[in-house]
Amino acid sequence: MLRRVRKVSDKFASKNGPKRSLAWTFKKGWIFAASDRIEKDLEICEEIRSDDGIADKDPNAQCQKKQHKQKNIQPNNFTKLQKNIKSEDALSPEALVVDLDAYEGIANGDPEEERPKHGIKMKIKFPDFMKRPKNSQSHETPSVELDFNGNLEQNHLAKAQQQLVKAEERLFGSNEVARTEEEEDKLQRDYEIFILRLRMAIHDSFSEDNQETLKSALTSILQEEEQDRRWAEVAVDQRPIWRPTECRKMHDSLLQTVVEVRMKTANEQENKVDKLSTSLKTVVCQMGKQVQKDLLRVVRNLRECYPPDFDICRTYAQLYHQTFSTRLQELARSSIDFEDCLYILSWIVNYYPKDVLKHKELEEHINNSSIGPLLPEEHLKRLEEQYFSYKENEVRKWLSNVLEKEVKKWSDGFDPEIMDGYYISNLAVDVLPLVDATVREVNTLLSCESKAWSLLCQLDSFLLSYMASLEELLKRKPENVSKTLSAGLNDIYLFRDYVQRPENLFSEDTRKACLSTLADLKNICHKYFLSRTHTELKPMYRKLWTQAWFTRHCEVVEELMKALESNIDQFKELKPVCREELLAELHVEVMVEYVRRMMKRKLKLKDKEQQDAAAEFIIHDNNQICSVFAKVGSEEKWLCQILPKLSEILRLQDPGSLQLEIATLARDYPDISEQHFLAVLNLKTNLSSSDVRRIKRCLSENRGTQDTESSPSFFSKVIVKRKII
Repeated sequence: MLRRVRKVSDKFASKNGPKRSLAWTFKKGWIFAASDRIEKDLEICEEIRSDDGIADKDPNAQCQKKQHKQKNIQPNNFTKLQKNIKSEDALSPEALVVDLDAYEGIANGDPEEERPKHGIKMKIKFPDFMKRPKNSQSHETPSVELDFNGNLEQNHLAKAQQQLVKAEERLFGSNEVARTEEEEDKLQRDYEIFILRLRMAIHDSFSEDNQETLKSALTSILQEEEQDRRWAEVAVDQRPIWRPTECRKMHDSLLQTVVEVRMKTANEQENKVDKLSTSLKTVVCQMGKQVQKDLLRVVRNLRECYPPDFDICRTYAQLYHQTFSTRLQELARSSIDFEDCLYILSWIVNYYPKDVLKHKELEEHINNSSIGPLLPEEHLKRLEEQYFSYKENEVRKWLSNVLEKEVKKWSDGFDPEIMDGYYISNLAVDVLPLVDATVREVNTLLSCESKAWSLLCQLDSFLLSYMASLEELLKRKPENVSKTLSAGLNDIYLFRDYVQRPENLFSEDTRKACLSTLADLKNICHKYFLSRTHTELKPMYRKLWTQAWFTRHCEVVEELMKALESNIDQFKELKPVCREELLAELHVEVMVEYVRRMMKRKLKLKDKEQQDAAAEFIIHDNNQICSVFAKVGSEEKWLCQILPKLSEILRLQDPGSLQLEIATLARDYPDISEQHFLAVLNLKTNLSSSDVRRIKRCLSENRGTQDTESSPSFFSKVIVKRKII
């Protein structure tokens, strides 16, 4: 009995109807599973068909072969085929046409039933997008015009969209064209399927195998935008229900979702992030590296897929920036410790803008200025205050601990270290790098000079405490105080060098305060060393400008020079820079002491002969003193000009010439006073009172025009105790 499977198809159609959703077209796994099961049953039928019409020479063998075939075909084989067809709602009634001419016994399992000779014929018609190539060996594929489903299957989304538009125009383009509800429903389902495939293509944007599909999807989006604009001119009740599709808006929204998912699922291995000290650091680093990695893929790959008006590099940069910012805000609102606070600030200020966005491949395509800050002002300020408060306390504690350790060494009587033959201390070495690094870090992260200045104010407080500790040390006068001060003097010069550098972030007030404190510290050390020198030289000073000096000049001066050289030799334990300034100060003080002894007027020069002799002695003494200091590196050459000018006053006898020489001396040394001039003139007992008054009057008249700022100070250090009238 002939049976036709078309009845099964008709029954399938009556149950399901044309209004069922066609979303099944994406269930490719099921479609091919169903088709495989159908093909198995067809193979059995084909085997039977192949046996018909064959005249086997051995009738018995032919009979046995047919019986064997029939045993393999159980009665439920065709029933199973029917069930497979019925169970899969993906196949439409039109998709399957089966013409089965066979013995009724095949279906019933009765081998004795008479069978026709034409065998079994089966024809299955699938939708185009379900078809497989018949000949996989063939390399030439004939050009076939694909239908909507075929274009979807081949990911030709732009062509599929054009087919939808044509169908849409056919159904809705004119009021004169009648359309059925079924046609509308089918077109709406096709649009739903198309939008779904469009979303899938956008969702897989970062897949390397998806680039051509993405290009087609973007083209279809532009086409849909154009179609939306056309329908916008039509009344709402006359438009298709799915208009406007707003595919561009859907695209932008889906990109946001894609970015959020990728940032959320950023993992350690993929971004090559080692385990950091805190979980927050790890999370932030993972997200930051994910931003850079994905933006590089956008620039390298996705940028070529997108039309220029999408401005896709800026769009992705803004989306990743916003997602990163949102997550950082969540972290910043939680209670975090200093390390995490510093790490977030470092990403905001350094890593993100300078390493991520300033990557050489990204910089050309992404405008950093248009992106905005990673954190809002309120969150950023709170992190900055937490960070600065911690740093301020850290510097204060560190400076206090360093000074405490240094003072303890003094108290315990430890000698300072010796390096290259000089006594040194590690105080400045311990303090300055820490302070400088902290100040620069604060200024970089916070971009606030006032906070950097605030930290450097602590340096002045530290120096004041250090000076107080030195003064206490001098009061106790331990045995190794000289060594301690030698090492301390080197620290003072290191501190001063740091403060004087213009690139260091001192406010003017703080810089002046620190330099003043350092000058006081230097004076404390110099006073200690020089006071001991002057104490030893005092007996020789007393002989200057006395009768003994005048009568035994060479002997007195030679004794003074030997004592001076001996004391200078004690300063070899000081570093050169420290020793140079100490010797320069000693040079000044020796010259001051010499002039002071001269102006004490213990020696009277009665005539020109004595005055000439005294002038020669002054020149000799000046050469001896300057020679000693020149040997040890003194650069104070201006001091060598003072005594010769005073000797000229003693040598001159003419009042007019004296008046001119004194005026010249007053011009060169504005700090010289009238008492100083009178003390020198008082050495010349042959000078009349009227000449002295005339010289005083001339000096007073010329004083007002002299520049006192550019000239060195010397005579102000020479104290004249007795006023001379």
